[in-house]
This record gives sequence, structure tokens and C-alpha cells, in this order.
Amino acid sequence: MEISSKENTHFFSNNTILPVDRSSFKSESSASKEKHSCCGGIKIFLGALSFVYFAKALSGSYLKSTITQIERRFDIPSSLVGVIDGSFEIGNLLIIILVSYFGAKLHRPRIIGAGCLIMSAGTFLIAMPQFFMGRYRYERFPSTINSTVSISPCLQDKSQTPLSALEKSHTKINAGCEKEAGSSMWIYVLLGNLLRGIGETPIQPLGITYIDDYAIEENAALYIGCVQTVAIIGPIFGFLLGSLCAKLYVDIGFVDLDSITITPKDVQWVGAWWLGYLIAGAISVLAGIPFWFLPKHLPKPENRKDSSTSSEQSKFITEDNKEQHKSYQQVKIAEMAKGMSLEFLSSLLNFLPSLKNLFGNPVYILYLCASIIQFNSLIGMVTYKPKYIEQQYGQTSSKTNFVIGLINIPAVALGIFSGGLIMKKFRINVLGAAKLSLGSSFFGYLLLLSLFAMGCENSDVAGLTVSYHGTKQTTDYEQALFSECNSGCLCSKNDWDPICGENGVTYISACLAGCQASNGSGENTVFFNCSCVGTLESPSQSSSAVVGPCQKGNECPKMFLYFLVVSVITSYTLSVGGTPGYILLLRCIKPHLKSFALGIYTLAIRVLAGIPAPVYFGVAIDTTCLKWGSKRCGGRGACRLYDSSALRYVYLGLTLVLGTVSIFFSVAVLWVLRKRSSPQDETLSANGERGTCGTKSRKDNFVNSDHLIQTTYWPEKETRL
Repeated sequence: MEISSKENTHFFSNNTILPVDRSSFKSESSASKEKHSCCGGIKIFLGALSFVYFAKALSGSYLKSTITQIERRFDIPSSLVGVIDGSFEIGNLLIIILVSYFGAKLHRPRIIGAGCLIMSAGTFLIAMPQFFMGRYRYERFPSTINSTVSISPCLQDKSQTPLSALEKSHTKINAGCEKEAGSSMWIYVLLGNLLRGIGETPIQPLGITYIDDYAIEENAALYIGCVQTVAIIGPIFGFLLGSLCAKLYVDIGFVDLDSITITPKDVQWVGAWWLGYLIAGAISVLAGIPFWFLPKHLPKPENRKDSSTSSEQSKFITEDNKEQHKSYQQVKIAEMAKGMSLEFLSSLLNFLPSLKNLFGNPVYILYLCASIIQFNSLIGMVTYKPKYIEQQYGQTSSKTNFVIGLINIPAVALGIFSGGLIMKKFRINVLGAAKLSLGSSFFGYLLLLSLFAMGCENSDVAGLTVSYHGTKQTTDYEQALFSECNSGCLCSKNDWDPICGENGVTYISACLAGCQASNGSGENTVFFNCSCVGTLESPSQSSSAVVGPCQKGNECPKMFLYFLVVSVITSYTLSVGGTPGYILLLRCIKPHLKSFALGIYTLAIRVLAGIPAPVYFGVAIDTTCLKWGSKRCGGRGACRLYDSSALRYVYLGLTLVLGTVSIFFSVAVLWVLRKRSSPQDETLSANGERGTCGTKSRKDNFVNSDHLIQTTYWPEKETRL
């Protein structure tokens, strides 16, 4: 009996052990499932965030590609276009503090999804004026628009034009003026871009922190690097989309394209700028959909869990205490509000000492000044680069956008990656990073200096760049537009309907060329008996002319090729210094001040560079205009012709002056770092009481060297360069 009782005891003890083993097995199984669900969830979020980065970069770069189209469509100067471009930064600044502070405490994926919807709404709003402001009207002589009324270009006698036709024309113009006088449709473009800035705000701070919170630590840098890589691809597609839309006429689908008498090479040509915004807006809507189905929290990886609590415990509390769930939420909201108010007061008390500590760091303040001035240079240069290429080299908007998207943007991406790779491969310390950043800026702007020699001369335009006798123009163009050869014609100095004489000179209109007759219609119109158009052999002999301006000189295509080569090398060289400069910024700040320092850095770049640079660059470019267009109701419209030489000196000169000033600040940064470095070649990192840069070992600077390549980011990197 004793043996049997022992056996029974042993049997029951075994039975009591078995459930423990099973529960342990279940625990391991659930942990494995949790790990898979964590990896799956973060990868879904990674894919969605990458698509959002692509969408916002695409819409931002597409705006850059349509700068000249918007200027012509709304008849506004470059300075006003600069204000429209800067409105994105204004919208971003309006809510950046609220989003950064409160966003992390709320449902981050859904806030990003809401941001995508706002961004898409702004993008759609930009395109809306096309559907409300009527068809685009360009200046053309009646005989080139398939007119049934036979009118001589040189109106020597008003009786040549039937009175009823003139009255009808004036009545139509006055009616149109009454309609246009009360509306400035470009305001919708400005408001739409402002909304884009508001919608884009939560994507970067909330998306990156969400990845950093829930990704496995060793994978976080790789994931963030993937997001930034996709962000660089966005501008490529943005400019290519701009190239495609610029080929299509603005009113495609609304007018008979056979009746259009201008070509993409004409300065009055406006492409289907609105079409790309509809596409970009649709992409933004699609990009925001996944975030509405993602959870507020993901299970944290095992190696990143707090030792005192676990995700299983929090899950148990939320699932088992369903009866107290409602009251718990109310208490939580009250505590959250109270906690935020106390945290706000605490942050306010610590703000001024932190700011004083930060601005007391000479390396930080000097690098901040260098960055602000350099970004002024780069933002202004990139914003008006399409306009510069079009006006300087006589290229179409379509070709210009294609070249920038397919050549310049990849060069920038390669430069950014190369900078990180050099930092990792050669294990460069902070002093070396400062040298590399300074060297890339110096050689980049030195290359930019060579572009002064790669410009095209002004086209020969009678009355503007040359006189009617073929000499260089030096007098006031308004008086020089009239000459003896067109003195008998009733011409307006405000018209812009250029024709190309057989002598290779462009005339502002057929009337100012003294043309007496025309043949054909549309693009095939030929003007005859033009008294101002004479060959060099016989200046007094009347000659013919065709519709459209004459082409630039024979040397211009070659100069454009040289410009492209130097521009690509310059973009690469300047981009190489981006990563070392960013690492320099991070290494010379106290660890607890890094987030604050980056916030101040981003704010300063947006306020002091992103907003003003497009405006004053636009004002400077406007000073080089030779012939302004006229609005139908009077007033100055968009510029029709720029002085090529003056445009080159203003555009490149302003860029170089700002770049040179930034180099001086970079030299000062290097001097301070050299002064503070020890003779034993110590590497530099953040330390101590006064925010100086000192270090422990070379290895400490590169504990996570892969992170230098993958996570390098500065404001609007993907669209600004």
C-alpha cells in the first residue's frame, strides 16, 4: 500500500507539474507571436511613412518646377512668387510647437493621417483657380488667331479696322476687367501652400519618433535611413512630373489645341501646371489612408522594455479591468491635463537658462549663423534655378525640369551618402568633420564662380537690347521702341507679340516692325513688307518675319552643356558637406540639450532662410527685367524679357556673396574647435559645464557610425537642394 501511495503521490505531483510546463510553453509562444507582431507592425508603419515622405517631397519639388508657370498664369512678379513659395514655411511654423509637444501624447499615426489629408487639401486648393478664372489669354495679333477680319499689322489708319469690331473688342475687355478686378486668384495658391505646410508638420517629428520608440534598437537607424532615401527619390519624380505637365497647354481639354498659336518655347507659354497638383494631392490622400488603421502603440521589443513593467502587464490591465475602463480614462485625461500644465510651467522656468546655455556655446552659435546664411544661398538658388535656365539659355520649362530632376537631384543624393560614407570609412573626428564641411563649401562655391563665364548674350531685340539700326541699346527702352521705320504706325509700347525678322532680330510686335501685310494663320503666319526689318546688305529694303522670337546665339547650346556639367559637380560637392556639418552640430551640444538645440536650429533655418530667401531673390531678379507684360485691366504683369547678363550677375552674385559669408563663419567654427582641441589629438564630443567640445576616445565618436549615414537630416533637405 505504501508503494502504491507513493506511486500515486508521484503521479499527482507529475500532473501538477505539467500545467506549469504548458503555461511556460504558452508564454514563450505568446512572446514569439508578440515579437513577430511588433516586427510586422513597425514594418507596415515604415512602408506607410516612406510613402508619405515620397508624397510630400514630390509635391514640394513640383511646386518648385511650376514657379515660372504660376508667374505667367497669374501675371505676377518674381517677388510675389517668392512670397507664395515661403508660405509653406509659415504654415509649418504655425503649429510646429503644438504638434511636437502634444503630438507624442496622442495617437501619432492618426495625427500623421490627418496631416496627410490637410496636405492634400492644400495641394488641391492650389489647382482650383484654373477652374474659376476662365481660359488663359495671351497677346497675339488678330491675324494669327484665325481672325476673319483682315487687319494690317501696321494700323496706319483706324478705318482699316471696322468700328464695330473695335467697339466689340473694347466692350469685351472692359467686361473682363470688371470680373478680374475683384479677385486675385494667386491668393488661393498662397493659402494652398500654407495648408501644405500645416499638413506636413507632424510627419517628420511624430513619424521618426514612432519608429525610434518601437523598432529594435539596432534596426532604428536602418529604418530611418530607408525613409530618408525614399524622400530623396520624391523630388526626382516631382521635377519629372513638372516636365511632363509643362509640355501640355494650360487649358488642355477645354480648348481646341489646333487654335493655339504659341509653342513651349514662347515666353507666354503656360503648361498644365494645375494637373500635377491634382496628381500630387491624390497621392497624398492615398499615403494618409494606412495611418488611420495603425495602432497608437506597438509592442516594444524585449531589449527595450522597462524592467519594472512589461507590455503583458499593461495588456492585462486594459483587458481585465473593463468595468473601470471609463472611469480610468477620465482620471487619465484629468491627470494628463494637470501633468501637462505642470510640465509646461517647469519647461518655461528651464527655457531661459537652457537658451542661455545653448547660445553660450560658441561652436553652436557660429555654426548656426553659417547654416542660416548658407541656406539663404541654397534656397534662393534652387527656387529660381528653373527660371535662370529658361531665361539664360532659352530652354523650355519642360526640358529645364527634366534636367533638374534627372541629373541634379541624384547628384545631391549621392553627395549626401558620400559624406556619411567618408565619415565612417576614415573615422573622422569632429575637427575633421568641420574641415570636410568647410572644404566642400569652399570648393562648391569656387566651382559656382566659373558659371559666370558660361552665360549667353542677350538676344537681339529691337528697341530693347539693340537699336533698329543694329547698334547696342543704351537709352531708355520706352522711347527707343519707336523709330523712323515705324513712325507711321499706330503701335502700343505695352504689347508683347514677338516676331523674328529674317535679319535675325526679334521685334516686340509686327506693328513695331512696320509690317504692312500678313499671310496665313496661327503658327504659320508670315508678315510681309516690314519696313524695320532689313538685311545688312540693304537696310532700306523691306523684308519678311515669322511668328515667335528668334533663337539664342549659336554658342548658347554649348554653354548650356557646360553649365549642366559644372552644376552637377557643384551640387555633389556642396552636398558632401551636409552630413559632417550635421554631426558637428550634434557632437558639440550637451546630451540633455540636443533636442532643444535641433529645434532652435530648425526654427532658425525656416524663419531666417526658408521664408525670406525666395522673396529677396525674387526682388533682385525683378530688377533685371527689360520688358514687363501688361494686364488686361492695366498695371504691370509678369516679366517678358530679362537682361541675360544682369540676370546672371544678380542670380549667381547673390548666391556667391551669401556663400562666401557662410564660409567665413565656418572658418571661425574651425578656429574655435582647433583652439579647444588638446595637443594629444583628442576627438571632440559634447561634455561638460560650458558646452565645450572635448572627448574621451576616437571610438566613442563612432559607436553607431552607421547612424551617421542613415539618419542625417536637415530641414527640407529633399526639396531644397
